[in-house]
Amino acid sequence: MATSTLEEAYKENPLSLQHILPIDFQSIQEVPNSHLWPKINNVLTSHNDKNPNVPIIDLLAPNVVELMGHACKTWGIFQVVNHGVSLELFDEVEYQARRFFALPAEQKVKVVRSTSGATGYGTARITPFFSKFMWHEGFTIMDSPLDHAKKLWPHDYHKFCDVMENYQKKMKVLSFQLCLFILNYLQPSQDQHSINSFEFAGALQLNSYPCCPSPNHALGLAPHTDSLFLTILHQTNNTKGLQILKKDQGWTSIAPVSNDALIVNVGDLLHILSNGKFPSVYHRVLVDQTKHRVSLAYFFGPQVDSMISPLVSSKDNDGVVLKYRNVKVKEYLGLKAKHLEKVFSMIRF
Repeated sequence: MATSTLEEAYKENPLSLQHILPIDFQSIQEVPNSHLWPKINNVLTSHNDKNPNVPIIDLLAPNVVELMGHACKTWGIFQVVNHGVSLELFDEVEYQARRFFALPAEQKVKVVRSTSGATGYGTARITPFFSKFMWHEGFTIMDSPLDHAKKLWPHDYHKFCDVMENYQKKMKVLSFQLCLFILNYLQPSQDQHSINSFEFAGALQLNSYPCCPSPNHALGLAPHTDSLFLTILHQTNNTKGLQILKKDQGWTSIAPVSNDALIVNVGDLLHILSNGKFPSVYHRVLVDQTKHRVSLAYFFGPQVDSMISPLVSSKDNDGVVLKYRNVKVKEYLGLKAKHLEKVFSMIRF
């Protein structure tokens, strides 16, 4: 099965339980020292509700390939509308996600991610690289959450499973469509061949950012890039917390332009495939004092046995220099699990 091999990649890089199990956010009144970050808002931060220049792409536009390629090249992040996923489905997934996160800590711990596992309840995988913990809890699903859901709701697990499986199917179809457009931009005459040479896997991450007593001294997610090809993010209730580090602008808030808009960002493997043309977006998540934020992140990329080779298009001149060596997805994930953002320097020519 496709996802089992993605899980295999994480088995070889186990984490300690202290880096997996979130604190019980429902039982604390103030931010403990373990989660207290210094000077979060002392970095130059641009709060602009209108997302200046962040590309908004209508998937029905006749020039969608050019629009998406340009967005990947100049920003590494964009929003999509007319994507075919209903508002009702977003609402259903959010309802089930909140249903899960509202459970008592002793219930959620029943489905905690194992030290060498990829699915289940836990903190972000980047946790060990930082001296402070994040104000975040997550639940990772690959295909069916049946085994976990049965432990949580022995007699009432069907709806949770149906909604999560349906959402993943929709996201996989959309992700494939986006990759087709992007590969068509990179290699106009070979898009179908390029995408058919990969088998793909996906993972759904439900994110919870509880209300925080000291939001200026806590981080929902610390600065990082995503590992796979693409991440499709739905920020529920039109709330904002996502920020990207934009050259010459500092930290810039990205809020969805509408309730059904999806935010798509380039990940590391697409950065490598594009030979560095598309930036892998450095991003973080802020928290709020009065709003418990929930978001849905779908990560999509080639199977772990796939080889990622930088593409050089006929649009490039003959003198183009390859920036990265060929790398298998599994090797890349292993290197990143040990070295985080230093990983690019390890595969760069």
